[in-house]
Amino acid sequence: MQTKKIRSYLLCITLGMMLSLGTGATHAAEQIAVFAGGCFWGVDAVFKHVKGVTDVLSGYAGGSAATANYRMVSNGDTGHAEAVQVSFDPAKVSYQTLLKVFFSVAHDPTQLNRQGPDYGTQYRSAIFYTGMEQQKQAKNYIDKLSSTHTFDDPIVTQVVPLAKFYPAEDYHQNYLALHPNQPYIVFHDKPKLEQLRRKFSELYQ
Repeated sequence: MQTKKIRSYLLCITLGMMLSLGTGATHAAEQIAVFAGGCFWGVDAVFKHVKGVTDVLSGYAGGSAATANYRMVSNGDTGHAEAVQVSFDPAKVSYQTLLKVFFSVAHDPTQLNRQGPDYGTQYRSAIFYTGMEQQKQAKNYIDKLSSTHTFDDPIVTQVVPLAKFYPAEDYHQNYLALHPNQPYIVFHDKPKLEQLRRKFSELYQ
């Protein structure tokens, strides 16, 4: 009888320690945000350097085709945009802050169906919301930027529901970190990281 009591006591201690350490709680608390802002290499790198972001996955969103891959999306045949899926801990970084980074560092929201040297609807600016609260925050943020004339030209960012996100091929994942000296990265994406570090030093990791 005494042995059973000891085992029960030890089990309670173990469970208590797991709860106090937050085992499994981080995953339960994580949220997902999906953004499209041109080539996903640079957008991926920017969000990977934001504190509170736990993972970023490059991929495709917003198309009507039943599947997506780089060849299909690059041809503009599927309606998808190159996008990134951002997993984040809302206790450490808010969706509002991610919006701020998206609009001020990750891309230019005034460029229609293009971003820098890349042209086509697959490079459009878009926010794919996962719930009504994200939709509300995104639209309110765009209204605020528009009303304060933050940009000289109109914002063309789409705010649309996320239907499906297709992860991109392995060779597109974490591209900047793996190819830091690639010319496209040097000229178009590394400056975004420097801008993030300069504008939001408290967020940079």
